[in-house]
Amino acid sequence: MRDPNRLPGPRDIRTTLDGDDNDGVVVACPPHPQFGGDRHDGRLRAVSDALRDREWDCLRIDYGAWDEGRGERSDALTAIEWADERYETVALFGYSFGGAVALAAGIEAEGLAALSALAPAADSVAGFDPADLDDVSCPAQIVYGERDDTADWKPVVDRAEQLGWTVESMPADHFFVSQQGRVGELVGEFIAGTHS
Repeated sequence: MRDPNRLPGPRDIRTTLDGDDNDGVVVACPPHPQFGGDRHDGRLRAVSDALRDREWDCLRIDYGAWDEGRGERSDALTAIEWADERYETVALFGYSFGGAVALAAGIEAEGLAALSALAPAADSVAGFDPADLDDVSCPAQIVYGERDDTADWKPVVDRAEQLGWTVESMPADHFFVSQQGRVGELVGEFIAGTHS
C-alpha cells in the first residue's frame, strides 16, 4: 500500500505509513505541535516498531494548522476514515496531547478495534472531557508515567479505572526516557491482543 503522504481533505494532514500492507493499522497521533511534536516522535516510532513485529501497519500523522485540539481531533477522524477504507482493522494511539486527541476522536469514531493513549494530557484538547469516555465502544488502554508532572493525566486514569479499562503505570516521567521500547511493547501487545 502506498504511503499517501498527505490525506485528502481541507486540512494539511501529512503522514508516514509504516508496514507491509497488513490487515490491521494503527493511526498514531503525535504530541503537541506547538512544542515540536510531530509524526517522527520517538514514542510513536517505538509503537510502530512493536506493531510491525506483530504484523500491523502504523499510520503516523502530523496535524493540520493549530486549532486548539478541535481540528486535530478532526485530523485523527480523517485518518481513521482513510484507514477504514483500506484496512480490515483500525486502531488508534496517541501520546501526550496526541493521547487526548486520540481519546477525543475515540469517543466519536465507530468500529475501532482498540484505543490506546500514552500520558494523555486531559486538559489540552478543547471540548474534551474524561467524563465522556464511557462513549468509547472498543477495548481501551491508558499508559502513564508515575513521575509525570507535565501532563494532567490523573483525571483520565481515574475515569479509565472506573470504566474497567486496561491501565498501565511505568516508573517514568512524561518523556519515558530510555523506556520507549517498553512503551512500544505495552501498546503493541495490547492492540494486537485485542484482535488476535
